[in-house]
Amino acid sequence: MEPWTPLFDVFLNSPTPEADASRWLQESFPSSSTSAAPITTASFLSLLSKPCDAAVAQGYPFPSSPPPAQTKRVMFIQTLPAMVQSRILSFLAIERQRFCARGLSSLARGVLGGGEEVDFWVARAARHLLDVMPESNYGWISRMGFDSGEERSGNEFESVPAWLKSEAAAARVLLPWLPVSLDEFNSAESFPGGEKNEELSSEAGEIEAEPMDEDVEDIEICDSLGVPLEPEIQDKATSLRAQIANFESTSRTVALANAIREICLAKGLNSVRVLDLIEPWKADDEAASVLISHLTDGSEKEFTWPSLVLCSIILPRLLVLEVRVTRVLLTATIEYCKLHQKAAEYALLLPLVMRKEGINNPVCEAITRIIKECLHPAHVTAFCHKLLCDGKNNERFVCLPSHQCLISPELVWTESLFNLFQNLLNHNIHLTLESVDCIVNSVQKLSLRFSKSLKFGNFLLCLVTKCASSLKSHKQPLTKAVECTNTLVTKSILSKLSNL
Repeated sequence: MEPWTPLFDVFLNSPTPEADASRWLQESFPSSSTSAAPITTASFLSLLSKPCDAAVAQGYPFPSSPPPAQTKRVMFIQTLPAMVQSRILSFLAIERQRFCARGLSSLARGVLGGGEEVDFWVARAARHLLDVMPESNYGWISRMGFDSGEERSGNEFESVPAWLKSEAAAARVLLPWLPVSLDEFNSAESFPGGEKNEELSSEAGEIEAEPMDEDVEDIEICDSLGVPLEPEIQDKATSLRAQIANFESTSRTVALANAIREICLAKGLNSVRVLDLIEPWKADDEAASVLISHLTDGSEKEFTWPSLVLCSIILPRLLVLEVRVTRVLLTATIEYCKLHQKAAEYALLLPLVMRKEGINNPVCEAITRIIKECLHPAHVTAFCHKLLCDGKNNERFVCLPSHQCLISPELVWTESLFNLFQNLLNHNIHLTLESVDCIVNSVQKLSLRFSKSLKFGNFLLCLVTKCASSLKSHKQPLTKAVECTNTLVTKSILSKLSNL
């Protein structure tokens, strides 16, 4: 009762009780998380519906004598003044989305069906509350009881929506970009109630769960077969390698692209070994842009060939990039990645972020452009989860054997990597809770190393601003990590953390 005293004061004294009560409830949720009696909508309904023994005066034949008082079981809300009751019911009607629909209906029916004469304004507020409830069931009128056994369980607060139950019953992943297995989903007892989000469901239907790992393994197996190439194929590959180094004209390069595709896609050949002999990554930027634009075929496999094109032409160039990538090469790469998003993730972005020396500013800029213009935000969320939470990223990307030495088995943190994540957060990418946990753990370990780095500080400020709701459980360790830094934004970060 004590935590709710200020709210009852609002209902009793405020000239605008509904608005002031809504504001008080909104402000009290964060501050009540550490209190012994947390302030929640369920606890408020429970208090209002709590049975109480109230003294009720009965009629008596001798008016000169005081009538004897009898006790009667009523709800707590019925012990309050009529004005306060009507204000509370009006407030509940306005803020009904925050409360359990079944609890609100039961409360209103209890007020109207108590068997005693109800104040006019209280009855009117209770009827209004029932009227605004979705799919109201008026069978209570004939029974005059507190509880209703005919309410649909589908509208029950904190129950799993029907559309989620039907999706969970299907043998596929519901949301491919979230790290939630079907077993974890089925073991959960309650989820926040709500209507089906049509936009989210349409995106979930478009982004189907795909056997990504199987495709990656297919390329790795192809490389591991070790089948020797015939002398004729080796000679053709050597000839193509000589032409790669000499860019003469666009038409000659288009013909070269056709020859490379023809020899690599020949039946029974090891495309990985052929590309390793041709060395297409040694072409200059203009020739590379022409090659990647013409190394495509509508009849080819959806994932394998585009991945080989990216990891043999673009990836090796960006892995050793020290200056800003040229516009012609970046434009051609973006256009190709738009058509082959999955290949772009596994054969370019993932190994590129895992660069052995860590990414630098030019690489960061290139990755940011490709991600923003080519990938759906849901794919970016999954991509960040793979980087931060998967322990063996080096086993899940596509790369030619001659370039594996340029890639690290684990993430290498640099200022540019923090800048990359900041760019993604500013692009309204929502990280999963597990990804946030991994970032916080890394921040704790790296706070001393980057204590004077402004890029590190700007990333932390962005993280605290964009992911505030996910950082509440990490407030204390994150504060300690930030206190180890000494940058222009340290005080701003600590100020935002103190308000979590």
